[in-house]
Amino acid sequence: MKIKASNLTCLSLAIAAMSLSSCGGQQQQQQAMVPSLAVMTVQTSDSELHNTYPATIKGKTDIDIRPQVTGFITKVHVDEGQHVRKGQVLFTLDQVQFQAAVDQAEAAVNAAKTAVSTAQLTEANKRKLLDKNIISEYEWQMAANQLEQAKAQLSQAQAALTTARKNLAYTTVTAPSDGVVGTIPNREGSLASPSSMQPLTTVSDNSDIYAYFSLNEKDILELTDGGTKSLTEAIAAMPAVKLTLADGSTYPYEGKVATVSGVIDNTTGSASVRALFDNPSGMLRSGNTGQVSIPVMAHDAIAIPQKATFEIQDLKYVYTLNDSNFTVPTPIQVLPVNDGKQYIVTSGLNPGDRIVVEGIGTSVRGNMPVNPVDAAAKADQAQQQQ
Repeated sequence: MKIKASNLTCLSLAIAAMSLSSCGGQQQQQQAMVPSLAVMTVQTSDSELHNTYPATIKGKTDIDIRPQVTGFITKVHVDEGQHVRKGQVLFTLDQVQFQAAVDQAEAAVNAAKTAVSTAQLTEANKRKLLDKNIISEYEWQMAANQLEQAKAQLSQAQAALTTARKNLAYTTVTAPSDGVVGTIPNREGSLASPSSMQPLTTVSDNSDIYAYFSLNEKDILELTDGGTKSLTEAIAAMPAVKLTLADGSTYPYEGKVATVSGVIDNTTGSASVRALFDNPSGMLRSGNTGQVSIPVMAHDAIAIPQKATFEIQDLKYVYTLNDSNFTVPTPIQVLPVNDGKQYIVTSGLNPGDRIVVEGIGTSVRGNMPVNPVDAAAKADQAQQQQ
């Protein structure tokens, strides 16, 4: 079978075109398989990290209000959450029996005064008779003893009156300090007693508040530079601390660590720490919770996102890029202090190294080609598209 030259030329061109098309498609497919991932170039800088500790918030003073005497509540003068002043009346207890005790004590004092007056007259008369040798000294001494006994009974009656008046005063329960009224579990008609397990209420002085948290032995050793300086010096040198509230917001006023307990609890291995915060608006109340953040400065340090790391057998790694843009698993060491978002790298990376910060733990693996995209630029683009 003979094929014309012109047809043979056309067939050759078609086969060549198909071959080029196939090669180009393979190259495009291979390029399409290389993922574009966010990459950052690490540099040294000054970084501020925060150690965070769960904290319980208490008022400057939390005073349980308990009655000094037993009686039924006749009047509740305040409401829960109300601001009160020192000496302001909170509760009134039934005063009838206590007023009767005062009246009875006053009558006893008057009777004792009369007895003293009578004994004084008798003793004076006996003294005159003794001076004239009309009676014996024994008779005068008996009168003098009766006078002293009457005076003693007057003192007892006066003491009983003082006690009765105090008990009557205790029926009016007042605030021991400025503060905010807590829960009032008992209302009018309830029996109040000093022996009751539950207080009438609690008055919290919230002008300043304390945030209580714990430091373990390692934290305390780091705080004192391994014991080279005293705990008092370490506390004085500590920077201002911040308070993160339960809703994630940051309290607008910074605080100061005031005390660290001198005893480490054997059961928890930690010491209690108290930080003081101003509370001018009364926003914080006893019983609130939050997190205390203590800043830690790292100078000329390499900071990387925690999401750029992965772990193998308790060792941390990152994926660096070589000159050919292939990933290389690289072990690193970091400071134990972190803010939950970044790590401070102490070894394993150098300024100028490129690390992958996207797809770690999901799509990225070792010796994988990557089309690097600047992480900051990609983040800006994502914000613009939102």
